[in-house]
Amino acid sequence: MSDLRIAVLGTGANGASIGADLTRAGHDVTFIEQWPDHVEAMRAAGVRVEMPDETVETVVRAHHLCEVATMRHPFDVVFVLMKAYDTRWACELIKPLVAEHGLVVGLQNGMTVDTIADVVGLERTLGAVIEVTSAMFTPGVVERHTPPSRSWFALGGLTPTATARALEVAAILGAAGTVEVVDDIRSAKWMKLVVNAGELVPSAILGLTMHAAVATPGMRDFMLRAGLEAAETAVAAGNRLVPIFGLTGLDLSDPASFVESLLDSVMHDFALPHTRTTVLQDWMKGRRSEVNEINGLVVDLQRARGAAAPANEVTVEVARRIEAGELAAGPDNLSLLTPALATTSHDFSGVNA
Repeated sequence: MSDLRIAVLGTGANGASIGADLTRAGHDVTFIEQWPDHVEAMRAAGVRVEMPDETVETVVRAHHLCEVATMRHPFDVVFVLMKAYDTRWACELIKPLVAEHGLVVGLQNGMTVDTIADVVGLERTLGAVIEVTSAMFTPGVVERHTPPSRSWFALGGLTPTATARALEVAAILGAAGTVEVVDDIRSAKWMKLVVNAGELVPSAILGLTMHAAVATPGMRDFMLRAGLEAAETAVAAGNRLVPIFGLTGLDLSDPASFVESLLDSVMHDFALPHTRTTVLQDWMKGRRSEVNEINGLVVDLQRARGAAAPANEVTVEVARRIEAGELAAGPDNLSLLTPALATTSHDFSGVNA
């Protein structure tokens, strides 16, 4: 049993299931959540995690977000599982409660690691790649499609000192899945963004599960194109193509096959036939998505260098129309996406140079 005080800031589907794993492993875990009904459900009956082969119920200590101001004892490790667009204010909120030598770990999609470091400092920041598929539609109940045996994380810092401390966090997070410590967390997080750019928002635009979207004629090509644009953007921004998800034997000199391997790994190793992406879940709940932090980042960085990312541009445009209520997510939206496939190819001349 660890004597470290751990907070999970944001206990939706992923946060609640990971927090439950850590709690059952004997760690001192505090749940902090902004959905009031979910907090009350966890207080009343704990967290129920329904997985393909078993259902686990865990008694947890849950707090409303507004109760952070009443807390007095610092945390040694804070896992942030808020939406990417909520990162800065969430880190400012928890900053007074981070111990002097504590760590803040961004278990999130999107390039949030530098935002966290800007708030709490480089030496107290760890970035992470998270591959856990889950859903939540009922307070206190998680549908987890990837149990710990099939969940995967990468951890790394922005300085050698912080990266060395990632081993401490890996020992904790190992209760929730396989954990790797990497020496280039920015590149690793960009690789996850490559996957998200290709699959997360595009499949949601069709209103389909990931498997159903990929099976739709023309959609796989579009997803690969969006992922390739994101990979090109990552390299142009000074990052490298690096393997994630524990994949080996990838040809890092062939971006097209590399991106295809990443996207196929998610489909085959992590997504179940009924898995809906977090973006589609957000839209089903009437919430906005992270499209600006994923596909929108690709578009913005390419425009800044005088280039274009047509597949990501149309993804952002259609997603914004859906969130504005002008369109409904559905298969007919494919006709709005596929014209981007007629655009020019990409330049990876500097790949992993």
